[in-house]
Amino acid sequence: MDVSNETVERTDLRRSLVDTAYTEEKPPSDVGLESVLTESSLSYRRRVYLGACLEMRLLFRLSLPAILVYLVNSGMSISARVFAGHIGSQELAAASIGNSCFSLVYGLLLGMGSAVETLCGQAYGAHRYEMLGIYLQRATIVLVLVGLPLTLLYTFSYPILILLGEPKTVSYMGSMYIAGLIPQIFAYAINFTAQKFLQAQSVVAPSAYISAAALLLQISLTWISVYVMSMGLMGISYVLTISWWVIVGAQCFYIAASPKFRHTWTGLSWRSLQGLWSFFKLSAGSAVMICLEMWYSQILVLLAGLLEDPALSLDSLSICMSISALSFMVSIGFNAAASVRTSNELGAGNPKSAFFSTWTATLISFVISLAEAIVVIEARDYVSYIFTADVNVAKAVSDLCPFLAVTIILNGIQPVLSGVAVGCGWQTYVAYVNVGCYYIVGIPVGCILGFTFNFQAKGIWAGMIGGTLMQTLILLYVTYRTDWDKEVEKARKRLDMWDDKEKEPLQN
Repeated sequence: MDVSNETVERTDLRRSLVDTAYTEEKPPSDVGLESVLTESSLSYRRRVYLGACLEMRLLFRLSLPAILVYLVNSGMSISARVFAGHIGSQELAAASIGNSCFSLVYGLLLGMGSAVETLCGQAYGAHRYEMLGIYLQRATIVLVLVGLPLTLLYTFSYPILILLGEPKTVSYMGSMYIAGLIPQIFAYAINFTAQKFLQAQSVVAPSAYISAAALLLQISLTWISVYVMSMGLMGISYVLTISWWVIVGAQCFYIAASPKFRHTWTGLSWRSLQGLWSFFKLSAGSAVMICLEMWYSQILVLLAGLLEDPALSLDSLSICMSISALSFMVSIGFNAAASVRTSNELGAGNPKSAFFSTWTATLISFVISLAEAIVVIEARDYVSYIFTADVNVAKAVSDLCPFLAVTIILNGIQPVLSGVAVGCGWQTYVAYVNVGCYYIVGIPVGCILGFTFNFQAKGIWAGMIGGTLMQTLILLYVTYRTDWDKEVEKARKRLDMWDDKEKEPLQN
């Protein structure tokens, strides 16, 4: 009889916790996960099971829309290239240069925007809601100021492309295309901060809907500009810029008009002008961390152009990188979810929940990436025919698929741990780790294996996998050794420090 009563009580507890977890009124940090994990009347296995039920629901609710956002954003760039390719081969090359060679700006501003994720996520978990709007405004100001000198990179793109050895015709067309993207720099600055502001509050679905609508609008307007108005490459460039500003306008309107943000967005404030330099220093570490990761895979493609058969190497690596990038979008979604969950729980003072969220997100992403790797291995002899009918390229891709599978598995773990680092505010430390593992170990070892030992593309990729593996192991060890109680205290001190910086000038 006692056993039966205990079972009923546990069932009732589970239902109440699950019901509490999925109500819209409470933020994720208040869903009862900490209560489940510290409930002494339940067995350890039961606590883990109930915690997993709560956490997985939250993770997928955050990650799935985030995956869609990143896929759509990539789709906007891809669709621009598709339309350019239908105009001509030189136009395709110009659009590819504009969207790829100048991705430095995208990575830099995206990385700096992740500082908002740390501060807003922890402030939201700590119920310091009014600070989210201040952080949003301050971050936007900093990113816009950083964007100003970056316009010089776009303005003088023609001599830069010539210096890089690009043909004059392609360089000229590419510079014209890039000039049309100058306003896009400031769209990035506002979009990334607004996106992180929303993510910190677990509001991700609206960004996905807005991005999907913008993609449809872009495709429609690009078709009109190319085939009806005959604007050519410049029309594609202008429409791409307009589409990004549509996303920005829709997100800003949603933040300003929705009652969901009445506590976190209270309007423009002079307080956002205080502490800009401190915020810049905080965001600089985030920018370095993200940029080093983005450039790493691009360097692999650049090195392939120096091999004995560069055309075959570039074709096979491009196909493998395209598949890797597609699977990477899933991991990026869990990166965003892990960052939000970790920062929210640390801000709320829930060390056990932060620990549990970290490892749950890592495990789920790893399992998904493992399944993707198995599919790649099974389809290694056929997957390249999606992109090309060349038999030699297909054989080269098949030979590289084991390396691709390992990369996919590592990419299932590393981005999630990077998301945890953002949630904890470890960006500067991870930037140092990235420099050591990627650029001191990975790339040099890859060059030695590829060129000195003549393993060609396999050698370069093997070396770079070694760098990624080293970085992943270091992040796993650091995360495993983390004292989450101390991280909660650090989060509290960080928020107190920023609050003090806000209040001191007002007291004077």
